[in-house]
Amino acid sequence: MKIFHGWRLVGAGAALQVLQGGLMQQSFGAYVAVLSDERDWSKTALSGGAAMMSLETAIIGPLVGWLVDRFGESPVIRAGVLLFALGLIALGMVDSIIGFYAAIALCSVGMTLCGYLAINVAIIHWFERYRARALSAVGLGVGFGGILVPVVAAFMQAFGWRATAIASGCLVLLVGWPLGSVFRGRPQQAGEYVDGIAPNAAQALPYAGSEPAASRAVSGPQVAEAERALARSPADTLALSAADEARRGFTLHEAMRTRAFWLLALGHGAALLVVGAVNVHAITHMKEGLGYSVNAASLIIMIMTLAQIGGVLLGIWIGDRFIKRRVAALAMLGHFLGLLMLTYASGTAMLVAFAVLHGAAWGVRGPFMQAIRADYFGRRAIGTILGMSSVVVAIGQVAGPLVAGVLADLMGDYRLGFTVLALVSLAGAWAFVAAVQPLHPALDERGPRAA
Repeated sequence: MKIFHGWRLVGAGAALQVLQGGLMQQSFGAYVAVLSDERDWSKTALSGGAAMMSLETAIIGPLVGWLVDRFGESPVIRAGVLLFALGLIALGMVDSIIGFYAAIALCSVGMTLCGYLAINVAIIHWFERYRARALSAVGLGVGFGGILVPVVAAFMQAFGWRATAIASGCLVLLVGWPLGSVFRGRPQQAGEYVDGIAPNAAQALPYAGSEPAASRAVSGPQVAEAERALARSPADTLALSAADEARRGFTLHEAMRTRAFWLLALGHGAALLVVGAVNVHAITHMKEGLGYSVNAASLIIMIMTLAQIGGVLLGIWIGDRFIKRRVAALAMLGHFLGLLMLTYASGTAMLVAFAVLHGAAWGVRGPFMQAIRADYFGRRAIGTILGMSSVVVAIGQVAGPLVAGVLADLMGDYRLGFTVLALVSLAGAWAFVAAVQPLHPALDERGPRAA
């Protein structure tokens, strides 16, 4: 039986996420803990490396989105793999904080090129009905990458952080380069259909992935409903033209004029305030504030990662059955409670509770961020829309580690910084609740707005 190529893309994307999550994103905290001791660099200075990764995403995110829309995913991903590998190798050779920043910058550019943006754009073009399911499956890669954190920490203990970084770079090049070749073209170019289902068969299947209002939809099945509603108006030709325009999706300019674009960006940014701070500082907090060893703290991170995988699996099951923004809002409450557990932990049980709550919330919410945007804005300019969204989202990525690091240096511990970030996550929950799916401008002008 022939396997739909879209699922091959999902597998390749998940594998790339394993490399990024396991060897840099979630292991960065281990580098912070070790370098803080060995090189005597401040937490603020080391947090600057994480902030640089996020800032770089904000700077080149729109460019990456345009490159993917213009040239396709494969060349962009392969260039990213090469730069990511070179950055890790350079990290193993640094002797100064400037060299550290340069290596992290190289890693960051590489990860942006071969990371979630390019991968998710490919998945969005190959899936519609099963989009949340496919994106959640890709998100498993981030979760499984976290399982590598104790392995990376143990490798550091046995061979040193330099050998660990260099070996990681070689692994990225060896595994990541062939994965880039899996990403090729669109379903029509490969003689396949979106979701692997012929259009006539797709019309007979139920679809529950978006908001219930037909006139707000940009996806195929929902625009069909809009066409029928609009065709009943006196201006049938204009109505059908509006529905056809809605099917194509939003342009970047049209998307940025909607309230939903900014609310989704704010909610996503608030989530990454918490995720970024935890990735960079959780191990150091457990080591210095709670008295755990790096290896023991890494095991808590591994539990968090297992919970994240569980969250992704839950997202695969519920992603195309429930309204995604509401699920994302509930996940933000998980981030809030989990970070409080980490901040005020008085024993291992509370740390495990943090790991489960934060990890599960991350796993469920993460893949939904791009699925919601694709449902709302369509495929027309999804690469540039995701790229521009990353500019706003990156504020959270930059601010989270910096806020936690600066306040830790000033106060002597992470309690105040983590508490502030936990409260911000509540604001993110509100943003997702308020981010109702927008009406396409063509339908807004020519058709009735749903209540």
